[in-house]
Amino acid sequence: MSMHSFSHPGAESARFRRRIAVARAVTLICFGLIIARLFYLQIQEHASLSAKAERNSTAIVPIPPERGLIFDRQGVVLAANKPVFSLEITPAKTQGDLDALLSDLARVVRIEARDISRFRTLLAESKGLSPIPLRTMLSGEEIAIVSAQRFRFPGVEINARSLRTYPFGQLASHALGYIGRINDADRRALEDSEPTRQNYLGSDHIGKLGIEQRYETQLHGTTGFERMETAASGQAMRSLSVQAARAGQGVQLALDLQLQRLIELLLGNRRGAAVVLDPRNGDVLSFVSTPTFDPNIFVTGVDRDTWKTLNESTDRPLLNRAFRGTYPPGSTYKPFMAMASLELGKRAPGVLINDPGYWDFGNHRFRSHEGGLGPMNLFTSLVYSSNVYYYTLANEMGVETIHDFMSPFGFGQLTGIDLDGEVRGVLPNQAWKRKAYRTAAQQKWQAGETISLGIGQGYNNFTILQLATATAALANNGLLHPPRMATGLEDPDTHAIHPIAPPAPRDLKLRPENLALVRDALIGVTVQGTARKAFLGAKYVSAGKTGTAQAVTIKQGHRYNAAKMQEQERDHGLYMGFAPAGAPRVAVAVIVENAGGGGQVSAPIARRIFDYLLEGEYPSEEDIEAVQQGIGTTPRGKPVRLEDVRWPEGMALDPDDAPASEPVSARGH
Repeated sequence: MSMHSFSHPGAESARFRRRIAVARAVTLICFGLIIARLFYLQIQEHASLSAKAERNSTAIVPIPPERGLIFDRQGVVLAANKPVFSLEITPAKTQGDLDALLSDLARVVRIEARDISRFRTLLAESKGLSPIPLRTMLSGEEIAIVSAQRFRFPGVEINARSLRTYPFGQLASHALGYIGRINDADRRALEDSEPTRQNYLGSDHIGKLGIEQRYETQLHGTTGFERMETAASGQAMRSLSVQAARAGQGVQLALDLQLQRLIELLLGNRRGAAVVLDPRNGDVLSFVSTPTFDPNIFVTGVDRDTWKTLNESTDRPLLNRAFRGTYPPGSTYKPFMAMASLELGKRAPGVLINDPGYWDFGNHRFRSHEGGLGPMNLFTSLVYSSNVYYYTLANEMGVETIHDFMSPFGFGQLTGIDLDGEVRGVLPNQAWKRKAYRTAAQQKWQAGETISLGIGQGYNNFTILQLATATAALANNGLLHPPRMATGLEDPDTHAIHPIAPPAPRDLKLRPENLALVRDALIGVTVQGTARKAFLGAKYVSAGKTGTAQAVTIKQGHRYNAAKMQEQERDHGLYMGFAPAGAPRVAVAVIVENAGGGGQVSAPIARRIFDYLLEGEYPSEEDIEAVQQGIGTTPRGKPVRLEDVRWPEGMALDPDDAPASEPVSARGH
């Protein structure tokens, strides 16, 4: 055997030692890197990583507050919170495919496309730790079915929730408004303020109209928060701490719900509006717009077909005619023109103006009563509603003088009522016309345009709230109180009512002797004039003025003939008034659209309002039906005492707990 086939023992040993040295070096380098990394993580990045770990192991879950109640002056609850059972999903607790879970649930309980759409919208905004509602108002049968099969649906729960409800349905809906789901526009508004945004975490509804919108801050309450420990998977493990939510404040209104219901009944199926004020403080006793709508449909989301019907209806039920509808005031404007003539010294009360039934100005004939009324002074011009008297007065005063006198009464101005969305209407003058029209020819004020202003026509366009507020100022000796809906806020803990300070009144500084002259003439309207039939047999003395306002312009040389016109082209009927005339406690303005003369259709409604508030009387069913048909001037049948009036079936807060024939009061004030 050759000796060259074997390695030298010394060489093998050297190679082995070299390998050991390399392995040791690599090992030392690795351990060095590990130690360096540990030093970096444990020492240098300790604070940052500790905070991240804490955030990964805990989550803050918002607790939405209970919304405050809304109730009328008697404590009758108008907006409440109804306990319901809601089918909800907590995404962090689910296993597997969420779409598959929704499909499986749909085989067990009714789930509509809009339910899933709403769920996905909320899911996109959620971190997955809070329960997200899929269906609200589950029936007892549905609760039983889901509960029996709950083991199949991880992360699915049935929870007791509070749902906003309006127990009287359509009644007073324009005053109350409604709540609806928070949309993108609402969310952008909430994000303008960080405290406000934080307070709406976990909330998916917000006030949209009426009192619900205006007093949203008070009604919403303060959101609470629960600190949860979560697993690495994101599943909730246990509660660490809880900051309880605080319920919203209740809002007490000046509204009298029984009176509100009466006026809505009297208007019936007709389009119209009525505002009833206490002239002594501006309290809104009734705020009516018809037709109405049911605010309950908006709480869980209105379906597309219903929304289309509400928006496209020619009756426009969503329009709040009381302070967003604008109308020419017609002859209800004449008392204010009479005040202007006296206050400004334009015409003495005894001056006679002949009314032959028309007045010619330039090449235009302005119409008055057919056949004429003869010589008219201030008193008789109001009692018998002479147009000629006020045509000539407007011509003598001029548009700027009329504008400047009427503006402090609130015509063409925001009244300041505590509701959002009020419109100004139009109190015209030359500056207004220059802004309203484009061409120089259109912008120029024509002398003949002033004439119609005197009888509440022409460019005059006001809200019924403005007319009621101005009427209340006349009734209250020139002291104008801005109207207000809410009178107090209820503490959610003690239930004590804290009054809301009313806005400061404005003194129009009207001379008492001039007020007395106009008041006497308005009393004459109800005793011997155009409202005589409506107030025949009244146990009190009231003052007021009827009005008939054109909905469309009648061509020169043509006569108004309702029978030949489309319904929505016919005249509006108006009435303004107050009572008792000597010491007024109530002021009212009423309009019935396209229904004819105010003495026939609107003054009778005012009469029943006064009977209710001053005499405690409620009209008979026969009388209500006659007023609805526009044929009820003098009351018919025997009135009912208010204490004997029974509420109709279905108007109780909870039919299981309260007699359906009686109103619900949950306040005890």
